[in-house]
Amino acid sequence: MRHFDADQVHQLLDYPRLVEALRQAHRDGAMPQMHVNVLSDSQREENKFVSLLSWASGEVIAVKMVGVFPGNTGLSPPQPSVQGLVALFDGQTGGPLATCDGASLTFRKTAADSALGADLLARPDAEVLLVVGAGGLAPHVVEAHTSVRPSIRKIMLWNRNIEKAQQLADRLRAAGQPVTVVSSLDDAVTEADIISCVTMATEPLVRGVLLKPGAHVDLIGAYTHDMREADDDVLRRAGCLFVDTRNNAKGSGDVAGPLAAGVIGEQDIVADLFDLCKGRHSGRTSAGEITVYKNVGGGHLDMFAMRHLVARADAVD
Repeated sequence: MRHFDADQVHQLLDYPRLVEALRQAHRDGAMPQMHVNVLSDSQREENKFVSLLSWASGEVIAVKMVGVFPGNTGLSPPQPSVQGLVALFDGQTGGPLATCDGASLTFRKTAADSALGADLLARPDAEVLLVVGAGGLAPHVVEAHTSVRPSIRKIMLWNRNIEKAQQLADRLRAAGQPVTVVSSLDDAVTEADIISCVTMATEPLVRGVLLKPGAHVDLIGAYTHDMREADDDVLRRAGCLFVDTRNNAKGSGDVAGPLAAGVIGEQDIVADLFDLCKGRHSGRTSAGEITVYKNVGGGHLDMFAMRHLVARADAVD
């Protein structure tokens, strides 16, 4: 049985291939069986341990075991807020096949998930990307989105802590990315063709009234009911919502809030990645349409990414 450390995960899971692997998995397969278990620390409720089980019958089984400890970034030295392992098993025999670093796989599959959503929904000529947030996922989102939209010529980065944004921007510019730090989020929203939110916000940051026609909004944070990254006007202007998976989509404040307010109904969650990749929904209908994609995540995505990781390693060997 093999183990892939973080460096190997990042090296093997380049975004062009990973995005295509996720596209193929959704196009050719079906939603596997899934089970999620979440435990919270009895003394610090924000600290959670999550296990996600996915089983594609006759193929593979994946188990993701991760701790989510938001305060880790403030430790000395800082640690990732998400840490753990992903294990892959043979779906026919139950035998173990491989394990890998959980944090790096989470970064990769999450960014690739949103990039696939953007490739299916954003305008083909999108030129301006706005990333809201400067945490560990932000550089991956930049790399993933630019891999599917090479037309992007300008990248704006906004973060409440502008010093943290500057540090990330310096790293991205050193890697050849055309990144600028912006101080006014509202002004940046009016200019952006793609807005990708990677925050822990509990109050809406992106205001729908400011979106330009044709904008694509990618919402990655807000994974609980009490978190929000976009206000109701974002979905009011879009009129519908695309998700990666319908499983637990309503667990996000960015979905539950507009549903509760009557801004959208359940029928307005019009397609998931399976629908889009299989051609059951056409996605964007016009150049001026505003599209919104909620990156919910799920153990099946870890399974698809882990399966691709093993295949890539076999191909390299």
